[in-house]
Amino acid sequence: MRKSVLLLASLSAMSLLLGGCASNLSGESYSRSEARQVQTVRMGTIEALRPVKIEGTKTPIGGGAGAIVGGVAGSSVGGGKGSVVAAVIGAVAGGLAGSAAEEGFTRTQGVEITVREDDGSMRAYVQQVAENEVFRVGERVRIMSVNGTSRVAH
Repeated sequence: MRKSVLLLASLSAMSLLLGGCASNLSGESYSRSEARQVQTVRMGTIEALRPVKIEGTKTPIGGGAGAIVGGVAGSSVGGGKGSVVAAVIGAVAGGLAGSAAEEGFTRTQGVEITVREDDGSMRAYVQQVAENEVFRVGERVRIMSVNGTSRVAH
């Protein structure tokens, strides 16, 4: 009973930690360091759009939480030395599964936006698809850049 409660608590903690790892890469999201910074604004016309996947985060949190859950689950198998071996195997397997789960949970849908800027240059920008935001080929857009980060907006 005690191990079941501990396993449930570990799984809950893992899901909370993974949810906290998600970052927003949309054009309407700014980091704290980008706020109140002067931005360069350029104008252009969308030439092409392509859906892309933006990989999820790969931090030690997912693997660590998975290792804890796997180790606890493995330790409940058998007794004595068998329990220790099962705990180690469970921790390794849980760490791998937790890392993969974190990347999967935080993966997002993105869009590659190819823009012909007013100076004639052609550049592609990748950003997360924001809810209720639709870009169209031929549409005029603004490109804002600050500290090496650029975003496309209507």
